[in-house]
Amino acid sequence: MNEITSSALIELALDLAKSLTSEHRFDRLLDTVRKTIQCDAVALLSYHQDVLKPLALQGLSRDTLGRRFIINEHPRFEQLCLSTIPIRFAADSPLPDPYDGLLIDKEGDLPVHSCMGLPLYFDNKLLGLLTIDSLTPHLFENIPNRTLEMISAIAAATLNTALMIDQLESQAIHSQKVVAELTEEALMRDGGELIGQSNIMQKLKQELDIVAASDFNILIYGETGVGKELVARTLHQKSLRSNGPLVYVNCAALPENLIESELFGHVKGAFTGAEQNRAGKFAIANNGTLFLDEIGELPLAAQSKILRAIQNNEIQPVGQDNVEEVNVRIFAATNRNLQEEVDGNRFRADLYHRLSVYPVRVPALNERYGDVQLLAGYFVGKVGRKLGLNQLKIDSGAVSYLNEYNWPGNVRELEHVISRAALKARARQKNKAIISIEKEDCGSLITTQLQDKLVSPHETQVIQNKIQVNLREATDDFQRALIKNALSEENGNWAATARRLQTDRANLNRVAKRLNIKVIKSVI
Repeated sequence: MNEITSSALIELALDLAKSLTSEHRFDRLLDTVRKTIQCDAVALLSYHQDVLKPLALQGLSRDTLGRRFIINEHPRFEQLCLSTIPIRFAADSPLPDPYDGLLIDKEGDLPVHSCMGLPLYFDNKLLGLLTIDSLTPHLFENIPNRTLEMISAIAAATLNTALMIDQLESQAIHSQKVVAELTEEALMRDGGELIGQSNIMQKLKQELDIVAASDFNILIYGETGVGKELVARTLHQKSLRSNGPLVYVNCAALPENLIESELFGHVKGAFTGAEQNRAGKFAIANNGTLFLDEIGELPLAAQSKILRAIQNNEIQPVGQDNVEEVNVRIFAATNRNLQEEVDGNRFRADLYHRLSVYPVRVPALNERYGDVQLLAGYFVGKVGRKLGLNQLKIDSGAVSYLNEYNWPGNVRELEHVISRAALKARARQKNKAIISIEKEDCGSLITTQLQDKLVSPHETQVIQNKIQVNLREATDDFQRALIKNALSEENGNWAATARRLQTDRANLNRVAKRLNIKVIKSVI
């Protein structure tokens, strides 16, 4: 094996200098490694305390980018993170390989092979790892140490430059961002990270970076299951209030008679059952962020009280004479078209304009070209840990099958499909070292192409006619028919109807009132 040449170093330096993005720098780095060292796979991973996050790779399946490797679950990674020098693992090492089943050119468990890892240090701080694998055993044994040292130094400098640029960009919009918030522990605690490299997701992330450091109220809207709560958590993490609380409120689940108490608190004796003072969500979120999910479900009376709190930064707990000052930033989320709600007098126009200072639309999964595979890889890693599987992968046939589906339930539906598929794959492949999710494990998904074949010309015309109907009106008609039918079967009993529809009675009454549904009882 030849040492890395001066011309290769010069070529790499020029490439890195020309590269405008971290992704491009990483690709140029991996290209140089593969030119210098014969290998089948190479990957660059960043280190976040107890997690390794893939940044760039070649020779591994693309869904690997969506995985997050818990270090103490992978003995080879654990050894590398504790080392300060490159480690060449023995060809017959009994330690499980974290890339089992993930190499593009090899299906199933890795045979005896060459595996090497380079810890990347800069200023005595571990930044990440560079891993190199070959299906040819003993291939790395004669590589000069000087070559590995130079590759490590170049890779560490490249990674450090990328991290420094990211940090400077972050500081430009958020002064002195807390580094701990970037760790996997914080991400797991706060609900995960935004996975996706599609153009529309890149634009969304740019929008979040722009608005996060401001103190504007934000309206987050999009279809059910797209990840609006995750967007809210990401905004909070990037905001100047990241050290303060993020308080979640599901407006759709608030009983109508307790909305004011839940939001603004109450004093002891304010009403029956108020046995002690209680702080409301606004007070708990003081100096932090209040996330009002499903804001469109709030009744008009509650909307006016929220408007007052936002306008004056003041709240008045139920039963208390004095007002209290609060400093709260509002994130509101909805899957409704609030402008249409305003036009229909179902939502206050003044509150809508207060909340939508900066509206953020979260795209549907079928708009995110190429992200299904990354998300599948992320969920495969997540469910594999939950099920205690040493290695869980998803094969290319299953990925293609998932890519053809139009995902009406969005990211949430994809996660559920992957979870079910993992259970089926585990049951089907008992005692196997590598469990592979295949197409048959994903269940019956009606793809976009298949739907076109199943719909007759007459049905297509009917669907096109229905598209002209206002979506909100169609939804209301469906809810009205469903509630009326349940009420009829329960002889007008609201409590029984709520149980039948698996919803809170107060919510059912609120929806029925909006839909003008009444039960008239007569005496004969």
